[in-house]
Amino acid sequence: MNVLSEAFGYLRQGDNWTGAGGMANLLSQQLLLTFTALAMALVVGLPVALWLGHLGRGGFLAINVSNVGRAVPTFALLALLVVAEWPGTQSFGPYGRAGLATLLALTLFALPPIITNAYVAVREVPADVRESARGMGMTGPQQFFRVELPLAMPLVMSGVRLALVQVWATATIAALVAGPGLGRVITDGFFRSNYGKGIAGAIVVAVVALVLELLAALAQRLVEPTGRAGSSPNREVGMSVGTPTVDETADAVG
Repeated sequence: MNVLSEAFGYLRQGDNWTGAGGMANLLSQQLLLTFTALAMALVVGLPVALWLGHLGRGGFLAINVSNVGRAVPTFALLALLVVAEWPGTQSFGPYGRAGLATLLALTLFALPPIITNAYVAVREVPADVRESARGMGMTGPQQFFRVELPLAMPLVMSGVRLALVQVWATATIAALVAGPGLGRVITDGFFRSNYGKGIAGAIVVAVVALVLELLAALAQRLVEPTGRAGSSPNREVGMSVGTPTVDETADAVG
């Protein structure tokens, strides 16, 4: 309880929130890291996953690439990147020391849920819906953009939602290579045995993670197809597609 009291006392002191090393500045740095890494992962992974899902092929590739991404610890990857000649530990604009290495590590960490969910989302659009679209004379691109993508969006957004929260929480590792973000408060607090400071940083990370989760959940509800909010087949699949079930994986590969 004493540690928690110290933590809340640290958070209540205005001086701890101002200045270059203040909590507000470190919070903005971590948000910048998080959203940049997420945007990079979306640009790299989303088009490929959606295309493979539309073709109904490449399930083995999509699922297993995602599984490899989950198996590699992000901190281990970051450690390898910072000791390499490139990208190394050099500062990268507003992302600070080892900024490029941190962004690459976080981007690779964000790819698995985005790729898996996007592929399964398009792949699981009912066959009769696809057939109806073709029967109406829709071309492949029209079928994708007007039928498959709208139905797949809730599940695609669930992957983005999962990646967002995971990347935000993991971005604290930037502090381990003297990078920016709230991890500096946490590591500095525990290194100096100022546990109240370290716990204060962890509390802020947890609270912001909850806020991001709520905002992402709202965005996911907004992309529900009109009139199908309770019955979309992808919605049921997407409630927990961080890792597909055995049956879903078998269907996707087949």
